[in-house]
Amino acid sequence: MAQAGPAWLLLAIWVVLPSWLSSAKVSSLIERISDPKDLKKLLRTRNNVLVLYSKSEAAAENHLRLLSTVAQVVKGQGTICWVDCGDAESRKLCKKMKVDLSPKDKKVELFHYQDGAFHTEYNRAVTFKSIVAFLKDPKGPPLWEEDPGAKDVVHLDSEKDFRRLLKKEEKPLLIMFYAPWCSMCKRMMPHFQKAATQLRGHAVLAGMNVYSSEFENIKEEYSVRGFPTICYFEKGRFLFQYDNYGSTAEDIVEWLKNPQPPQPQVPETPWADEGGSVYHLNDEDFDQFVKEHSSVLVMFHAPWCGHCKKMKPEFEKAAEALHGEADSSGVLAAVDATVNKALAERFHISEFPTLKYFKNGEKYAVPVLRTKKKFLEWMQNPEAPPPPEPTWEEQQTSVLHLVGDNFRETLKKKKHTLVMFYAPWCPHCKKVIPHFTATADAFKDDRKIACAAVDCVKDKNQDLCQQEAVKGYPTFHYYHYGKFAEKYDSDRTELGFTNYIRALREGDHERLGKKKEEL
Repeated sequence: MAQAGPAWLLLAIWVVLPSWLSSAKVSSLIERISDPKDLKKLLRTRNNVLVLYSKSEAAAENHLRLLSTVAQVVKGQGTICWVDCGDAESRKLCKKMKVDLSPKDKKVELFHYQDGAFHTEYNRAVTFKSIVAFLKDPKGPPLWEEDPGAKDVVHLDSEKDFRRLLKKEEKPLLIMFYAPWCSMCKRMMPHFQKAATQLRGHAVLAGMNVYSSEFENIKEEYSVRGFPTICYFEKGRFLFQYDNYGSTAEDIVEWLKNPQPPQPQVPETPWADEGGSVYHLNDEDFDQFVKEHSSVLVMFHAPWCGHCKKMKPEFEKAAEALHGEADSSGVLAAVDATVNKALAERFHISEFPTLKYFKNGEKYAVPVLRTKKKFLEWMQNPEAPPPPEPTWEEQQTSVLHLVGDNFRETLKKKKHTLVMFYAPWCPHCKKVIPHFTATADAFKDDRKIACAAVDCVKDKNQDLCQQEAVKGYPTFHYYHYGKFAEKYDSDRTELGFTNYIRALREGDHERLGKKKEEL
């Protein structure tokens, strides 16, 4: 009888323990929690916590296997917990933490907590690399490879991967060395990945984040002094750099037909150094200048801005005409907003060129002026411009305009949401807004469907747009109960949007089905 006790106990454990859990290697670093007090204590003592909430033990199987490997890597940097909401003891905890797993197709939720408070729902790729990157930098941008459009770019993670690619690749090879925070890199990535798709089978385009100090050897070897640095290789041999950082996908494809080393360029003379009758102001002398001059029209510009370059000759001609007047009606001035950032921020400059008029030091709004004639007419008789057109957000439409604070909570209430990330100054956005608005109106009576918009220029939305991997405008993402499902890349017309949403509503969307099966 004494020997039967342990055997009976082992049998009981075998019966209670799910078969998948007995075979899966679930790391002891993953803390299972069922008591609200335990979770509260953990959030108070740990500042970087990822919690897996599951509908049942079986529903958590795949995620627990993956998170077990993640936990080993982020040990000491982040904590991973598991709460089984199907367990009677844990059900109250899930309800208290506002975890809703009631939809049939929702089996798990991943919530992140930082400094004792809820930070965000994890909605990035459910892969080892993505979760590790997120836990090492929860507010950092997603990995480039998480963008579905970047599937044809070869993503290199280590020097070993880099050397192996050089050794084996026979096709022409173009590698972008980048840093995840680099704005120019983000601007170029969509074009680079589009070129990778167009050149598939003929050339290879690769990307490598070399910002970390572990890549100092590579940066030294290939003269990576800034980001991005793009290097061209043939059969493992470095030939030269590609330096057209403002290029489109078509430019890259065309260049690879006949790769040539960069030609020495004559640096463009800054406008302020060209001379002329326009006064060039900066952060230090601006206020004094507008006090000393009773009537000043100021153009805020950027050196790379094509519209600014087009307007500059007209602005100069008008300044010269005013300068020659015996009784001048005022002066024209310019501010490089990319250099004088304090002024740009102070006057909320978000697009170029932007005109501001100052009368006796006071700022006034200015209508659209683009020619010498219009500039002179305005300076001779400055008038209050007609009230501006209401912004998209101010108009009464069926589009939900979201901000970082309410983004997740709003989307979680909708089964299907198509979100447009945009910038008010973006011409492509302005063109598509009527189509997107009409689509929202078409589905306004369906409470499960929403068309939403996020203005990425607003300060309170910039972290959100970075988290959602928005690299250009407009960008369209589809969310299913608040979870990112895929990027929308079809027609940007009312017909294209409505057909897409109808397919989702009817359950005929194959790619979404595949995504669910993978999870």
